[in-house]
Amino acid sequence: MSAPLASILRRTALAAAGAALLVAAAPALAQSPIVIKFSHVVAADTPKGKAAEFFAKRAGELTKGKVKVEVYPNSQLYKDKEEMEALQLGSVQMLAPSLSKFAPLGVREFEVYDLPFIFDNYAELHKVTNGPLGKSLLDKLQPKGITGLAYWDNGLKVFSANKPLKTVADFRGLKMRIQSSKVLDAQMRALGSLPQVMAFSEVYQALQTGVVDGTENPPSNLYTQKMHEVQKYVSISDHGYLGYAVVVNKPFWDKLPADVRKQLEQAMAEATKVANDSALALNNEAIEKVKTSGKSTVYVMTPAERLALKKALMPVHKQMESRIGAETIQSFYKETGFDPAKL
Repeated sequence: MSAPLASILRRTALAAAGAALLVAAAPALAQSPIVIKFSHVVAADTPKGKAAEFFAKRAGELTKGKVKVEVYPNSQLYKDKEEMEALQLGSVQMLAPSLSKFAPLGVREFEVYDLPFIFDNYAELHKVTNGPLGKSLLDKLQPKGITGLAYWDNGLKVFSANKPLKTVADFRGLKMRIQSSKVLDAQMRALGSLPQVMAFSEVYQALQTGVVDGTENPPSNLYTQKMHEVQKYVSISDHGYLGYAVVVNKPFWDKLPADVRKQLEQAMAEATKVANDSALALNNEAIEKVKTSGKSTVYVMTPAERLALKKALMPVHKQMESRIGAETIQSFYKETGFDPAKL
């Protein structure tokens, strides 16, 4: 048994013992609210953090106190590697993990979102995430005991390092932190970098100590985790997308009263708008704050530099067909109007 799993099981046993005590205390607690523990790994002032807090507020209002959502940001409950197991075990009811976290569960189609330059703008992105194609991917989580509720944007990613990153050659030999994703691994290798899988909560220290040389993040993550303080350069590349799927433990969700579930779905729809509307603004604001901090130089890639980067990374799409599925990739091309042959 893995150490994280053993730790989660111990916590689950304690939670079960606590639940038994609550049952014994009924009927005094008969009117107690349904508690939803919503765990995530980023700061409260990121798009995800703000949307989670909004969801908690609206869930309480719409259910008239029948539901209480407790939000735990910044890996307070579980780190990246623990949280999915915790959700499946019922130790936590709701998560908003990044989309690459679902491939290790056996739903590799989600790694299509990690493909470099799969979206050129938010209009293309939302055609997928707000439409039937996005929903069809969420539905694939059901057999894993997980119900997908919504997609939340974080934003388009930038690169950071202690040297300027302008050309493909600049990436060669750099140890670059990535999330656990075969696509992101292939992306970094296509650039000549050495990908390093690492939990989000450990990245600042790894950058500070030189364990890794650089990373990729939407600006709001970079800034709120103070990564710019230990990275000399930030390159605005908009080369990839980081988004989240808000998911809930399926047995827990299915047992909720139908009216409560409907109210929570409304709260989630409103929270999704908050998340997606705020993502771009917060990322732009974060870039300005990085600039004014004086800690890191911000460089905007020219169209020619970005096109060269795009061409260098297109082979990753073909390489990942056997993993993600050529059909899935082609369905994204069709939905967004992307044609690699025209590059």
